[in-house]
Amino acid sequence: MQAFTSEQINQFRAETPGTEKIIHLNNAGAALMPAIVKASIDQFLTAEYLAGGYETAADQREGLDTFYAAVGKLLNASSKNIAFAGNATDAYNKALSCIPFEQGDVILTSFNDYSSNQIAFLQLKKLRGIKIVFGKDLPSGGLDPADMIQNMDIYQPKLVAVTHVPTNSGLIQEVAQIGRACQDRGIYYLLDACQSAGQLVLDVKTLGCDFLSATTRKFLRGPRGTGFLYVSNRVLQAELSPLFLDLHSAAWSKDNQYTPRKDAKRFELWEKPYALMLGAAEAVAYANQIGVDRIEQQVKYLSAYLRASLSSLPRVRVLDQGLEKAGLVTFTMAGEDPVQLQHFLRKQGINSSHTTLAYNRYDMKAKQADWLLRLSPHYYNTLAELDRTIEVIAQV
Repeated sequence: MQAFTSEQINQFRAETPGTEKIIHLNNAGAALMPAIVKASIDQFLTAEYLAGGYETAADQREGLDTFYAAVGKLLNASSKNIAFAGNATDAYNKALSCIPFEQGDVILTSFNDYSSNQIAFLQLKKLRGIKIVFGKDLPSGGLDPADMIQNMDIYQPKLVAVTHVPTNSGLIQEVAQIGRACQDRGIYYLLDACQSAGQLVLDVKTLGCDFLSATTRKFLRGPRGTGFLYVSNRVLQAELSPLFLDLHSAAWSKDNQYTPRKDAKRFELWEKPYALMLGAAEAVAYANQIGVDRIEQQVKYLSAYLRASLSSLPRVRVLDQGLEKAGLVTFTMAGEDPVQLQHFLRKQGINSSHTTLAYNRYDMKAKQADWLLRLSPHYYNTLAELDRTIEVIAQV
């Protein structure tokens, strides 16, 4: 069932000029920004152009600080637990860098992960001598919570790191149960919410995570170059800090001593793209105002419609797994080239993206797919746009 009336969807589209020219089904890459987001960026840049960068940041400090309050509301967290980041990987790596890994320590993760995360784990294995342990998947797809919890007791990992919604699948992983188990055992828990922020309701108290990393350019519809990191009170009180701090994230308290900040801004650096930060604050506030619960309902409705329509086409193999699915619809076509297929759709005014084995070797090999095309609708997309997309793919 749709969450919004046709009048409401038309209003969303009127506030999103990009919808006039294209069918944008690459929201899992970077969504179309609302006009209010661009306007806030433009006004800040104009003020900076006329008055100076430092001066404009000082004059608009109150507006910039709304970023922390907006993200806090999105996650049901205090603003003191929110740090600005340049992107999701930046946030994720800052969290990863603060864990005091020693030779033989274990990272417990799942096979449904992003390639950048796995590369970081492999780098830690090379530099620190850590071990990487993978939990099993359920037959229906996605991590097996019981197996993950059993591995916690066997390996006693220093960190559990899980991706909520993988970038190459519509899968929604069971992450809250993992969080509760980590809290019970005193294990640090890092949750990659890059694809779920803005399309699924996120409550860090329910999720039980110590860190949550995300970007705003995807389903939150913010500008590129902005993201955030949630940091739990447990991490702050343990005085864990990322590599490296600066004069914003710590104070040079004595000649041979520094003191980290008490709040999550310990995970920031002093210099930021302030105009983009203001735009990101507007984007998150915009999502909060609409209601992420309603956005989630609409995105699931559209993606289910799209999956069902694709499944009816010859030579199309829909690849999404899991008992619960998100707004990433993935498929492959026998005998087709992904670059040419994406280019063909683009020529018809349809934005999409494609993924190869390099993005998730484990998942793609399990699905026996060398590539996939990803269509990711958002709440401002219409059924007419999805029908047009199916029509174009059927022409192939």
